[in-house]
Parts: sequence; structure tokens; C-alpha cells
Amino acid sequence: MRQINNIMIKKILIILLVFFVIIQFFRPQKNIHTSAQPNDISTLYAVTANVDSILVVACKDCHTNNTRYPWYNNIQPVAWFLASHVEDGMRSFNINEFATYPTWRQYDKIAEVKKQIDKGEMPLSSYTIIHTDAKLTDAQKHTLIAWSENIKQQMEAKYPKDSLEKKRKPAPSNAN
Repeated sequence: MRQINNIMIKKILIILLVFFVIIQFFRPQKNIHTSAQPNDISTLYAVTANVDSILVVACKDCHTNNTRYPWYNNIQPVAWFLASHVEDGMRSFNINEFATYPTWRQYDKIAEVKKQIDKGEMPLSSYTIIHTDAKLTDAQKHTLIAWSENIKQQMEAKYPKDSLEKKRKPAPSNAN
């Protein structure tokens, strides 16, 4: 009986090993675009060197069109997890596509920078576990918040208030 269990365990391990080797050939597309990004937030608003250095370390891997991949991204299923994580980050807020957003969304996303930092939700703890340099100091938090607040103020001065709010569709009337 014990010999049968050992044989089953070996077969299962061999199957898992074969599966692991096979999935190494199925890789997600990488998010690497090193050319100039014409829709970057910096085309509309100043991004100082100090702010940019914080963004590079703590934000840009997930929130731009150019991710710096660690060595372990070459191992599946890790690459799939990272690709999904980056896609979610870019869908939520993409620094390189900021200029393409409608005004209300630009305003909403730049306001969200402060909210996310204040709540300690960004950068994600799953990111800072490995990227310890991405843990924001109080000074870095203050710098990013001041930068985002400055952009909000510029937008408030430049655009009418109603253009900074998402247009809601009117509720359908039930008049017969």
C-alpha cells in the first residue's frame, strides 16, 4: 500500500513538473514603450525632478506605458500575475495617457492621488514588500500630495467647475 502511495506521489510530481515547464512557453506581452509619450501628464503640468524621482520608484511600474520588470518576471505563473497587476494599474490611472482623459477624469484622478496616499493604499503593499524603496516617507508623501493639489488648483483656475465633474445621465422619466 505504501509503495502505491509513493508511486502516485511521484506521478503527480512529474505531472506538475511537466505542467510547470509547459507554461513557461506562454508569456504575456510586456509593457515596454521607451519612446517619448506624447500624452504624458508632463505635457500639461510641471513634473519636477523631485516628483519624477518619487514617481519612478513608487508609481511608474504600474501606472505608465513602461514597466521595469524584475528577474522573476521570467517565471510563470509570476509573469501572468504581474501582467494582470500592471494592466489594472494602467486602466485605473496611466501617467503616460493622462492628456487623453476628459477633463473631469483628469481632475478625478489627480484628486485620487492624495486620497490614495492619505489612506496608505498606494503604492500597494504587495508591491512594496519586494520593492522596499517604493515605501513612501512622510516627506515623499507630502511632495506628491502638494504636487497633486497644485495641479488640482491649476485645473480649478483654468476650467469651469462643471467641466471638472463627471456628467451624469439623467434618470429616465416614467411619464406615460
